Amino acid sequence: MSDGNSDPRPTANRDSQATVGDSTRGTGNAEPTNGIVLEYVSKRYGTTTALEDVSLTIGSGTFHALVGPNGAGKSTLFGLLSGLTRPTEGSVTRTVDSVGYSFQEPRFYPDLTPRENLSVFRSMAADPPPAEWIDTLLEELRLEPAAHRRSAALSGGFRSKLDLALALVSRPQLVLLDEPLADVDDHSADRIVDFLASYRQEHPDRTVVVSTHDVAAFADALERLTVVVDGGIRFDGAPEGDVLEQYRTVLEDSTTD
Repeated sequence: MSDGNSDPRPTANRDSQATVGDSTRGTGNAEPTNGIVLEYVSKRYGTTTALEDVSLTIGSGTFHALVGPNGAGKSTLFGLLSGLTRPTEGSVTRTVDSVGYSFQEPRFYPDLTPRENLSVFRSMAADPPPAEWIDTLLEELRLEPAAHRRSAALSGGFRSKLDLALALVSRPQLVLLDEPLADVDDHSADRIVDFLASYRQEHPDRTVVVSTHDVAAFADALERLTVVVDGGIRFDGAPEGDVLEQYRTVLEDSTTD
């Protein structure tokens, strides 16, 4: 959490290079017009391998979920996509103009209210959206009851919703969200998923990527599913039928490989 004197939302590294691998490691054989490409990426922490030989393309115009059991490597993958983690091997390229981030540990100015936080971060955008966008975020994400409270005093659910609102405040082309439904109530979760789906559909080049363990909550909105197991990608493609059942089948197949 920030002390209030510096930007609490870190800037991603944007100086790496990459191409994309074959479909056994990820989808796509060419660099997207706007997106992120990982090629043959491995990430190790000492003697522990979190990801090994992963290639993946995050293209434009899709609602995309990264899913997997605890310890599968999806948090590491999210860190690489966001630029907050560098690969041990392989490379990453980002060809997207604007990216919004939401983290498992919410990051904002604690001494400001949610409305003030949103106003500050909106003013930092290269091309700020209309001021009314803040009102839309407060309403759609059910932040209005806490809009004028000191952010440090917010409950866990309101903190998560504020972090999500900050990811969206500049109306970015690509949104990367790490467990965006953490600590929120079921009604708020439904509203959030519906709002993210409508945000994605409003513009053909917009992309929403969520890293989540709650596959069912996003099932109706998903256009692409990437399943990470034991540091590798075991499925990457369009959801088919019952997304939760599809996910379970991938996990079961992974245990018999």
